[in-house]
Amino acid sequence: RVHEYGGGSFTVSDGVIYFSNFADQRLYCVDGAGGPQAITPEAEMRYADGVIDRVRDRMICVREDHSEPGREAVNSIVGIPLSGSGAQVTLAGGADFYSSPRLNPEGSRLAWLQWSHPNMPWDGTELWVADVQGDGSVTNPVRVAGGVDEWIFQPEWSPAGELHFISDRSGWWNLYRWREGGIEALCPMEAEFGLPQWGFGMSAYGFESKDRIVCAYLEQGFSKLAVLDKTTGELEKIESPYTSIEGVRAAPGKAVFIAASPTETASIVRFDLDNRQFEVLRRSSELTIDPGYISAPQAVEFPTEGGLTAHAFFYPPRNRDFVAPENELPPLLVKSHGGPTAATSPTLRLIIQYWTSRGDAVLEVNYGGSTGYGREYRERLTGRWGVVDVDDCVNGARYLAERGLVDGGRLAITGGSAGGYTTLCALTFRDAFKAGASHYGVSDLEALEVDTHKFESRYTHKLVAPYPERADLYRERSPIHHTNMLSAPVIFFQGLEDKIVPPNQAEMMVNALRAKGLPVAYVTFEGEQHGFRQAANIKRALDGELYFYSRVFGFELADAV
Repeated sequence: RVHEYGGGSFTVSDGVIYFSNFADQRLYCVDGAGGPQAITPEAEMRYADGVIDRVRDRMICVREDHSEPGREAVNSIVGIPLSGSGAQVTLAGGADFYSSPRLNPEGSRLAWLQWSHPNMPWDGTELWVADVQGDGSVTNPVRVAGGVDEWIFQPEWSPAGELHFISDRSGWWNLYRWREGGIEALCPMEAEFGLPQWGFGMSAYGFESKDRIVCAYLEQGFSKLAVLDKTTGELEKIESPYTSIEGVRAAPGKAVFIAASPTETASIVRFDLDNRQFEVLRRSSELTIDPGYISAPQAVEFPTEGGLTAHAFFYPPRNRDFVAPENELPPLLVKSHGGPTAATSPTLRLIIQYWTSRGDAVLEVNYGGSTGYGREYRERLTGRWGVVDVDDCVNGARYLAERGLVDGGRLAITGGSAGGYTTLCALTFRDAFKAGASHYGVSDLEALEVDTHKFESRYTHKLVAPYPERADLYRERSPIHHTNMLSAPVIFFQGLEDKIVPPNQAEMMVNALRAKGLPVAYVTFEGEQHGFRQAANIKRALDGELYFYSRVFGFELADAV
């Protein structure tokens, strides 16, 4: 649970698995001979993103210290004896955040990333390298790339001991190599090789050999697979059925990654570089769906404020067993993704097909601020959260309505987390939507600022403005302070153990709407945190949202809810 979002929870070395256990946040090892053995004591500590230092029989990882109540958690990079005895040694400390400790093949040099408030990792990070002495101590640290305005992602040592990384110094997340004499761009292009680092252990490339890199990158929201030959600089694009590729790892002759397409849910896929064949090793779901029920995403570009262009994926209704009444256009559900520094991808997600198979069109908006379209697009949201995202959602809906693809009188908007904030802002400060659903969404920016976890505790300083200096702007953009402007029905879904957007965010809004006499519903889930994970709760939230819209728009449901 480091940074609350976790990731990088395990590593494997010489057939032994080392992992962080969610229930108690301790590190364990298991070698198949018996049950897991704890290698860290019971304490208010969390661990992530570990690598095994075999030379010194230890793990090097990120540690987040929550041991002092009332104090902000302390992050550092530490060395932890694999024997479970001996003291943990701090190897890097002093910055607010750390990630990606990586040892070179000889174990003689350590690279890592660090950054400090108010930056998020995609705003600016620093890449450091230091020598590792025989006793395990770290000496001669030097910053080799990055800063407050340059974002570094996934440092990795090649088999030849050369440090590689992804940087957005050109305005796009591209691959670079560091040598003692300087930094070299390996394949400059207007494409995104990096991803927003919400979690640990993310990977967009891997070394097939010392000279060949298997990588994935985004162009206009679609993932592409390629092989980069460092000796020639040639990037060979691989034809692939997948539109989303993440978690790339490679070994001689093969690569493994997580991939999905408009017709297949996420799977672990192995790619054979010699015969160019893809093999699915494990599917996230064995459910098969007749293509006659699947709506395929269509990339949409539409005009938005300031003469700019925004991006989205449009899913028209599709159900082989039904057609709409003649001359009737479908309702539209606009989905605003979370983050807000994230993006939606054009892949098969049943949560979308739920709506399209029932006659609704869906527009997933990659509003200004989303990743996948370059740094300039991502920075549109700087200081403009609650404005740019809302404008793009409204303009996307109007674009479809003006072209006769959806019913402009039956527009709804939905979103979770930051997407819930965009939803509530759209319903409060605009009049385009007739109803909406907020899934664990933000209603009070000030409350978010003073009652959230360390990782995001200064996030809004760039998205909105410094706080408390511009507290007036936080109130101006908080729907809770403008319920007099809200006249559309809203349904709220909230996990009661959410530490990122606490339940009081939803409850303040619900109470205000009830006081106004507006149609409102509040559905809570015991045991759920930020994002619902239990199947029954996910289903109940979907059914509840559909039922709510049926009451607002006056249509009969095919299924009993």
